[in-house]
Amino acid sequence: MAVIRKKQIREMETNEIAKRLGELRLELMKEKGHVSVSGAVANPGRIRETRKTIARLLTKQNAAKRKE
Repeated sequence: MAVIRKKQIREMETNEIAKRLGELRLELMKEKGHVSVSGAVANPGRIRETRKTIARLLTKQNAAKRKE
């Protein structure tokens, strides 16, 4: 999955954010599972970037909840 930029996150709707969070969490679980099984990762920065993207989406989601 491609990296989601801040500009793209700002333009997202709340239901789209929730859907994307699910996808990213699944991807993160798969990557962590791959690391635990093989011990090596093809792209080590991928896990970090996925975690950061999840954090950005959660921040946007929480800000939207506060506005309601």
